[in-house]
Amino acid sequence: MDAANLPAVRELHAELGDANIYLRGVLHQCDSRDLSRVAEALAVLTGERGRAFVVELAEEAGRVLRGLASGPGGPPPKLAAVFQHGIAPGEVSDHVVPDLLNAARLRCLASGELPLTTTEHGPDGALIVLPSAWWLVTRAA
Repeated sequence: MDAANLPAVRELHAELGDANIYLRGVLHQCDSRDLSRVAEALAVLTGERGRAFVVELAEEAGRVLRGLASGPGGPPPKLAAVFQHGIAPGEVSDHVVPDLLNAARLRCLASGELPLTTTEHGPDGALIVLPSAWWLVTRAA
């Protein structure tokens, strides 16, 4: 389902009721015109009683990934596939996600930062670890 398709999201909510949502790395893949609709979809799906746990790459992750992509060997294979699909990881500014969630009438219960370990390896063979931020939200009263 297209998370920016609000009529379909409302239909799903009518079928499932209030839900708990885990959303990881979706917003930085969205077209900028869809960001507010995806945040609104979270609000619709959580309803009155659900919660959403949202994890997104931090801006710094974009710089790390661009650095890997511009290295002498080029981007690692999985990262190359991401760029080939036109996805620009880490391009959503750090302040945008909280603003989107607030605009969708979602209240932040907790937030923080954490390292996001990927399944991709860097030139040294170690797993690539990226900075990310997380928010636990619910519908604002």
